[in-house]
Amino acid sequence: MLELVAALALAAAPAATPEEDVAATIDALHAAASRADGAAYFALFTPDARFIGTDATERWTLSEFRAYAEPYFARGQGWTYTPVERTVTVAPISCLCIAWFDEVLDSDSYGVTRGSGVLRKTRGVWKIEQYVLSFAVPNDRARAVLEAIKPPE
Repeated sequence: MLELVAALALAAAPAATPEEDVAATIDALHAAASRADGAAYFALFTPDARFIGTDATERWTLSEFRAYAEPYFARGQGWTYTPVERTVTVAPISCLCIAWFDEVLDSDSYGVTRGSGVLRKTRGVWKIEQYVLSFAVPNDRARAVLEAIKPPE
């Protein structure tokens, strides 16, 4: 009888929206990185995914990013980015299979950062096609940052 009540309660629960499903995928990505769980982390990407990091040279294929990150994960060293704010948009097309997002993140290492990306729903599962991590530079400090990173003449 308890199983029937539980099944009925589950069936009566409102279905998650596509935006909520996308957000859950991104949350799972951050949680896996924080746990240094490489298998769970990389399973959330499409095979042809890109990861774009904060350095101008960091435009990695999934295999390149895995080669970079797995030694850290193997040592139990992950990274923690806590979402503070996020906007998810699902493309208004019949398949509801493409979504993009941007988020404000908090990190002990870097402070306020931003994440953005694109997800694709394949075989009923949302996967990350591209993830971009960037530093949030306040406008009043932008010139100083640009001077600091400007190549020497």
